[in-house]
Order: sequence, then structure tokens, then C-alpha cells
Amino acid sequence: MNPHHITKLFESKLCEYTGAPYAVALDNGSNALFLALEYWRRSLRVVPFPDIWIPSNTYPSVPCEIKHAGFRPKFYKSMSELKGAYELRPTNIWDCALRFTSGMYLAGQTQCLSFTGPKKHLKLGKGGAILTDDRAAYEWYKKARFSGRSECSYHEDDFDVDPVLGWNFYMPVETAARGLHMMSDFPRHNEDIRLPYPDLSKFKLYNK
Repeated sequence: MNPHHITKLFESKLCEYTGAPYAVALDNGSNALFLALEYWRRSLRVVPFPDIWIPSNTYPSVPCEIKHAGFRPKFYKSMSELKGAYELRPTNIWDCALRFTSGMYLAGQTQCLSFTGPKKHLKLGKGGAILTDDRAAYEWYKKARFSGRSECSYHEDDFDVDPVLGWNFYMPVETAARGLHMMSDFPRHNEDIRLPYPDLSKFKLYNK
């Protein structure tokens, strides 16, 4: 049995639950944000790249991934508590780490999910996903998360077909299996999570 079939089943369950046409499972939500930003950057035809605006109070990995993807984070004033989802402006990318409920997907959005930590609705210990309706982006994400590989043995893969220099962001198969099992009896509606975060706008690390 191809173990990647388990991952595909979990991704199909995510699509069924959220309403997204495509889902790509990853090892965590931060890497989901990075890949989404990386793909968006590659689609740009303007130089210099635009700044990415996010709430001043959010999880510290968000400005990190913005910088890793070649952008500069900018902060707009927000409340100390963050709830649900927000857009990384001016992209179509949404940080949905605090949202996971049925029918949540909205057309045209790239939604980045997190299943990491004890406060998330789907508690996988560690994990994330990207939801999209863009077929080309979906195909790129699948290879980019998996060291440029297709979902087969690397002895059988042809790395010259749709080549991608990827990263090691693949969700472990045992994590996907656990997610698939947990979602077999999962609430149809979950309220947005609300969590306190520090004001990141005051730190030089993110403003260089």
C-alpha cells in the first residue's frame, strides 16, 4: 500500500469539511504560510516587492515567514487578543491558525491552517495545511513541500517533469492517519479561537 494514500485521504477529508477544492497537508502552519508566500512572490511582476501588512499582535513565526519569503513585514495596530483569521495584505493569503470549521473556505483565498498545540480544534500535536482553489498552486505546493518529489518512491520519480526545488515540509503519514481518524467524528461547527499574543511591532528583529 502506498503510504501517501493516507495523506491524500486526509486531504480529501479537509476538502470535504472546509469546502476547499484542494488541500495540501504539511508538517506545521508556519511552513504553510511560507510556501503560500513563496508561491505568491513568484507570481509577482513588480519590483520592489510590496510590504506585507499583519496585525501587531500575532504569533511570532508570521513575520519570520514573511522575511524568509523575501518580503518585509509591516504592522497595523491590533488588539492584544487575536481571534479567528486575518489576511496578509495585500496578498490573498489568510492566516487561519485560529479557525477550523465546516464550510470555512472562501473562493479565491489561500487559507493556511494550523493543527499544532493544545488549543487548536484539530489537535494533532503538530501539523498544518494549505487550502486553495488554484490548481497550478496546488500542484506546486505538493512538490514544494516534499523535497521536489512526487508522491512515489524517489527511485521511481522523474525529477525533470515539472521540476521544483522543494523543502522538507511533508506531513508525517502517521500524523495524517491520526487526523483522518479524529475527523471521522468531528463537530460540524467550531467557534473561532481567541488567544493573546505579544505586540511584535516593537521588536527590532522584525523591523530591520
